[in-house]
Amino acid sequence: MSTLDLTPLRNSPRLPEIVAELTDLLQVESIARERFYDEMSDDQKVEFIDGEIIMHSPARNRHLLATIHLATLLNTFVRKHGLGEVRFEKCLCVFPRNDYEPDVVFFCREKAATFQPETMKFPVPDLVVEVLSDSTEARDRGIKFEDYEAHGVREYWLVDTEAETIEQYHVVNKSFQLLLKSGSGEIASRVVEGFRIPIRSIFDAAENLTTLKRLLD
Repeated sequence: MSTLDLTPLRNSPRLPEIVAELTDLLQVESIARERFYDEMSDDQKVEFIDGEIIMHSPARNRHLLATIHLATLLNTFVRKHGLGEVRFEKCLCVFPRNDYEPDVVFFCREKAATFQPETMKFPVPDLVVEVLSDSTEARDRGIKFEDYEAHGVREYWLVDTEAETIEQYHVVNKSFQLLLKSGSGEIASRVVEGFRIPIRSIFDAAENLTTLKRLLD
């Protein structure tokens, strides 16, 4: 993400008013965010985005299957090689302004070492996977894409369960660059060293089992 050009604001005669208005907005948002932390529970899938609490509806079966297929493969590989930690579904990741619960996340060893049994607020992940749905795609490709890119997510995967394809983005010069968009062949992570799987193993149960056996060997 390129550096923000603040020149128009800096030169505006209304700069003091704008700053005051933004300060008030952020104060109200901060209070709402603390209330969100106090009231959230581990049986909900909720996010805090742009000052609003986003409640998620139950996911379709194909969404759940793709999530667990990928999470199982990634978690198996990461645990086997001691690379860090994998979480999925209800892992609240705290960003400077927003709080997200991505479908699958990976944390490197250094971040994972800070986790405690009672941890409910997690740091920015190194790898994020979002499985697209009609209700979330705009945010997954919009505010989440921008926030992940700007605040330390080094790799971002978008899984389309209808088209059965995956998009892989990796940070290059502070911006996400598309490395791969495909429904066949393999995908190899740039962040989880050595993790390489057939794309079909995310969508096909038999292929997933075959890949899992290979990772365990």
